[in-house]
Amino acid sequence: MTPLRLARLSLVAAVALFFTLVAWGNIADYGSNLAFVQHVLTMDTTFKSPALMGRAIESPALHHAAYWLIIGWQMLTAALCWGGVWRLGRALRDTGVAQDRAKGLAILGLTAGFLLYTVGFVTIGGEWFAMWQSATWNGQRSAHIFFTFIGIVLLVLIQPERETM
Repeated sequence: MTPLRLARLSLVAAVALFFTLVAWGNIADYGSNLAFVQHVLTMDTTFKSPALMGRAIESPALHHAAYWLIIGWQMLTAALCWGGVWRLGRALRDTGVAQDRAKGLAILGLTAGFLLYTVGFVTIGGEWFAMWQSATWNGQRSAHIFFTFIGIVLLVLIQPERETM
């Protein structure tokens, strides 16, 4: 067991805890967080450029579906990361090759989380639904913070294991 292995395990656990709490918060405070999704999808606080407003989604059923997709993605990410923590923990004292093999679930979980914030929030929410134009319902700053720390953990994790340390 090395300090680097413990650091990797702890970092993945931190991301797993983050996604667990985010998903739980979205379920526990469903209404206020649904409002965020509704405002982004309806584009009601953007500049309302006619060239973009055709993208707006007015259907409450689709708002709920999109929100549950986000929550499901967060829950899946948390589960993959927790599975990765478990596998990394079991391989703490194993060879470097075994430790590298144990990273798979954690890599999938971190990648899923990274994609949620880069594709889901920055690309789709921010650009397609012009969330960046909203002074009130703009989650891009938070999304950038989240994908940055997830990306850093992913970069630390994917480095090949060294037998000596």
